[in-house]
Amino acid sequence: MSRQDGSHRQVSDLSVDDGTATILHLDMDAFFASVELLDHPELVGLPVIVAHDAPRSIVTTASYEARRFGVHSAMPIGQARRLCPQAVLLPPHHERYRDYSQRVMAVLHQFTPLVEQVSVDEAFLDVSGATRLFGMPGRIAERIRTEVFTETGLHCSVGVAAAKFVAKLASGMAKPDGLLIVPAGRTLEFLRPLPVGALPGVGSKTVERLRGLGLVEVRDLETVPEATLVRAIGPAQAHRLHDLARGRDRSAVVPERTEKSIGHERTFTEDVSDPDQLRAALLGLAEQTASRARSHGVLGRTVAIKVRDASFRTVTRSQTLPDATNTGRTVFETAWRLFEQSGMSEAYIRLVGVRLEQLVVGQAEASLWSDDEAWQVADQAVDAAARRFGTGAVRPARLVAPPKPHSTDSAAE
Repeated sequence: MSRQDGSHRQVSDLSVDDGTATILHLDMDAFFASVELLDHPELVGLPVIVAHDAPRSIVTTASYEARRFGVHSAMPIGQARRLCPQAVLLPPHHERYRDYSQRVMAVLHQFTPLVEQVSVDEAFLDVSGATRLFGMPGRIAERIRTEVFTETGLHCSVGVAAAKFVAKLASGMAKPDGLLIVPAGRTLEFLRPLPVGALPGVGSKTVERLRGLGLVEVRDLETVPEATLVRAIGPAQAHRLHDLARGRDRSAVVPERTEKSIGHERTFTEDVSDPDQLRAALLGLAEQTASRARSHGVLGRTVAIKVRDASFRTVTRSQTLPDATNTGRTVFETAWRLFEQSGMSEAYIRLVGVRLEQLVVGQAEASLWSDDEAWQVADQAVDAAARRFGTGAVRPARLVAPPKPHSTDSAAE
């Protein structure tokens, strides 16, 4: 199995393509870091960490040069600095990542309508119907990689296989900036030497149970009776692993991906107890969340909050609204009411988060007894200003002067 630092990279040339592998998995290489490096070409080739420069920040991502020192996403920034003291720190810009993601996905749709975006920087494609127009699947993958670089200046890796999970494994092995083709007839040859933990959905606990049975590599799963697996890990997972070890994956590429929720979180550099600061923080998060929902053309039926205090006690609360919304004021007022009811209003707060859940496609319609309509007009004006002048060009007056102490933000999906 390839490591995330690219040191075990595997690639193939187009000569191995026999046309039987028609599922592609595209994964952008160190996506957030690569976007930041577009503005800092002098840092290319150096260890770069994308994170806020604050004591409690966590690593958003890191360049491959930094990953070779053991730095990885979600790592506390203090630990990352100790592992790689020479790394250059760059702050994240999530709006830019979404913009570049849209450009990448637009390239993919030039080749096939069967594109399943699974995150901001990766997608599956089914090119079985595109070969007559664009050539063999491997050739399509190469053209996509070239077009993505031409349109964005960013590199990506692509796995080509007959099954989705095999294509994803292949793209990971091809990183960075590589192409790996696994023809249908070579699927088992590809899978057999991999550790069982490489299979999707196999976590550390399952790995331990399988190792207890002497099952270390995928090849070991081919010979073990399914009944033995059932006793160890249960019938559902046993049947699934039995199929995956033989390269069988019935899941299809699903063109439309509906997000389950949209949200933002804020971790304070210093614990906060001042109600005005907390109110301002929740207002900012509500506005960001609602703005993202509008940009995606969705509304949320439920508003949820997350609150974590100085002792790391975490409380979540949610409320389902009479009407789905993507209006910032409604999201904020609901979030603040939930916070007041959370039992955390007297605590020293380390983190707050706001989410919209139960998303539905559509535009907000004000109900007869709601004053949402006026706020919808205001939100539309804010969105228009953001498109013309950039995100944050117009904000609620309460947010013009950032609340102190400073804090770090993160987007959640």
